[in-house]
Amino acid sequence: MPLMGLSHYAIRLAADSVEKTAAFYADVLELRRGYRPPFKFPGAWLYAGDSAVVHLIGGPDADKPADTGRFDHIAFDAKGIAGMREHLAAKGIDFEERQVPDSDLRQIFVRDPNGIRIELNYRGE
Repeated sequence: MPLMGLSHYAIRLAADSVEKTAAFYADVLELRRGYRPPFKFPGAWLYAGDSAVVHLIGGPDADKPADTGRFDHIAFDAKGIAGMREHLAAKGIDFEERQVPDSDLRQIFVRDPNGIRIELNYRGE
């Protein structure tokens, strides 16, 4: 049974960090806050189109995150690299840009407020 694609990734953080982190994903990466089931713990879901791709989980045990081993980054496919460059510069967000060798893929890397590395992939731009 093949995998069909990435559903979402979840970030465990202190309850008082949920809003700042949600604002980053909404304001900087332009994901949309949307429906989240009424769990008994604080959090937020952020959407790309119809998919809740980022789940924020707030709680008192956030200072003891699960061991995620050698996790390095999460990546999104994107469009409009020039607009994103301008957007990040206007918000004062540091970023790194790369051209993938022997391909038409350009990448922008940013970090969220928790230090999580995010890769934005732009094909053919």
